[in-house]
Amino acid sequence: MRLNYKRTILAGLAFLSISAFWQLYDNNIPLMLKNTFGMGEKLSGVIMAMDNVLALFLLPYIGLLSDKVKTPIGKRMPFILLGTLGAVIFMTLIPIADMQGNLVLFLVALGLVLISMSLYRSPAVALMPDITPKPLRSMANAIINLMGAIGGVYTLLMVKIFVYDEMTSYMPLFLSVAILMVVSVTILFLTIKENKLSLSNNPEYGDEVREEDSQQGETGAKMPKDVRKSYYFILASIFLWFTAYNAVTTAFSRYVQEVWGLAKGGYANSLMIATIAAILSYIPVGKFASKVGRKKTIIAGIILMTLSYLAGFLMVEYSPMIYLVFALTGIGWASINVNSYPMIVEMSKSTDIGKYTGVYYTFSMTAQIVTPILSGIFLEISYRTLFPYAFIFSIASLCTMLLVKHGDSKPMPKASAIENFDVDN
Repeated sequence: MRLNYKRTILAGLAFLSISAFWQLYDNNIPLMLKNTFGMGEKLSGVIMAMDNVLALFLLPYIGLLSDKVKTPIGKRMPFILLGTLGAVIFMTLIPIADMQGNLVLFLVALGLVLISMSLYRSPAVALMPDITPKPLRSMANAIINLMGAIGGVYTLLMVKIFVYDEMTSYMPLFLSVAILMVVSVTILFLTIKENKLSLSNNPEYGDEVREEDSQQGETGAKMPKDVRKSYYFILASIFLWFTAYNAVTTAFSRYVQEVWGLAKGGYANSLMIATIAAILSYIPVGKFASKVGRKKTIIAGIILMTLSYLAGFLMVEYSPMIYLVFALTGIGWASINVNSYPMIVEMSKSTDIGKYTGVYYTFSMTAQIVTPILSGIFLEISYRTLFPYAFIFSIASLCTMLLVKHGDSKPMPKASAIENFDVDN
């Protein structure tokens, strides 16, 4: 049984479109709120947290709803198509509202875009395991995440092309991302026949795979007390390192203007370096984790992230050295992101993976709700508080991670290097 790489890449187009949009949202909406509508950091942080608030309520519900839907084009595809259509239509209203200085239109369009994105995020993520047998999902998830990274790099490239001074309209940038989303999801729809490729229907998988797929709803055993203690500590770690990282990624576009005096597109190079470094690190990090263990790899990643936050604080003016700092950030984040979810899954039973996956995303999204507001309070005092804020929460995540004692099983040697990017068991 081998992974169909072409099919997995095509399935990853949905995640590519999602990642392209969120790169656009995280880096440019705060600039519009500040520069066009004159909002302070606290109020801006509240608005920037709304996508995660919506996600907490909508993602589990929409995911469950898509499990129950049966249509001629599948159970996930209707949500993916409808969500993409809504997002593309409403996101083009945002730069129009920005140009007009129309706050009401801006907030309405933003809310509708966030609802549309929530409509298809869970079904898009669920599509991969629907068509991929359990033993192959690690390889498949590696490819899916690489596709997402490509989407993020695309948006940053578009920022460099279309946003170059304070008077630039955001419309070309938003249209370029909207076009990518439409093209990606159209190709996905034309090439991935969901009903035909589902594990229960696909003839290329044997009876054993179909039997395992049909048993996924059974109730798993209760987690032992000592394992649950580690489980709580790693959930705390997830919350803490997302609190640090998301503060930087959300506020950095404003930080470079206020502290370093760069133009409004000046943040893109640094974030692009971090993203590319993460992409190039995925497979080496997986190989490293297979030799020394997931926990040690995560700890190494936290240390790299912590040092990069410290270096960012020490840079009182722009320097090309920031590219090295963000390269370390990307490597550190890859080390954490590649290995944290497998540790959660390792502590669960196979029948409970969906449940524990939901808890994982609950903690990461809760951090992303809290940190724009909390960091915004400090940013209103001084933008120079951004990196110390991230440094403190990163150190805290290191402390809790050191207390994790379970979830670090040594993976078996893999036939392919990409299989070491183990994000699903």
